[in-house]
Amino acid sequence: MFPGLGTLVNIATVLLGSGLGVLAGHRMPERTRRVVTDGLGLVTLLIAGSAMVAVADPALEAAVGTAAPMLIVLFSVLLGGIAGSLLRLEERLEGLGDRLRRRLGGSDDRFTEGFVVASLVFCVGPLTVLGSLYDGLGLGADALYLKAVLDGFAAIAFAAAFGWGVAVSALSVGTVQGSLTLLGLVIGNVLSEAAIAALTATGGVLLVGVALRLLDIRRISVVDLLPAFVLAPIVSEFVAWLH
Repeated sequence: MFPGLGTLVNIATVLLGSGLGVLAGHRMPERTRRVVTDGLGLVTLLIAGSAMVAVADPALEAAVGTAAPMLIVLFSVLLGGIAGSLLRLEERLEGLGDRLRRRLGGSDDRFTEGFVVASLVFCVGPLTVLGSLYDGLGLGADALYLKAVLDGFAAIAFAAAFGWGVAVSALSVGTVQGSLTLLGLVIGNVLSEAAIAALTATGGVLLVGVALRLLDIRRISVVDLLPAFVLAPIVSEFVAWLH
């Protein structure tokens, strides 16, 4: 199998799920759509929790010490949020969603919200990063195939609630996972197990923000926090060097 096949399968399941969701959405009452979105928010919290336990990964603790992993995640999220807000990442992504909505004939803000939320859920999770990197490193695309199945079912629910904006998130999936797969091809085995654990734990924290948005608890600017992904492995490697 060639690198990138897992991402192509993932794109296909998002598009298929979105189409099915839009068809089902017209037959769903608003209350049912809201319940579906709440369910996705709760499941996203579960996925976030499973990712955040990586902060106690033995490889990370051995590399940086037992007290440092939490601080690494904290520093990465805070500094990443500052960088993202200064770069206005969320504003730019929402602007992209608005432009796509106008081009495709969308008439309300649910198109943009569907695009943004689906892009975050499909692209922020640990399976996105680990699966894409493993694919690029030649370790197989099994994680991406699993993610493709999960995203397909999630796309049905999202599209039933938000409409065609969810289908456009396939562009985000292709861009993010394709870039990470290419990165895996380039860096080989440079990224340590400790750095991957730090990155995974940070991704779990960001997914909590996605869940809070889905549950209408608070509209956290998760996109502005995405630079934390870049910072987490860098900070962990630096702390490991000091340690």
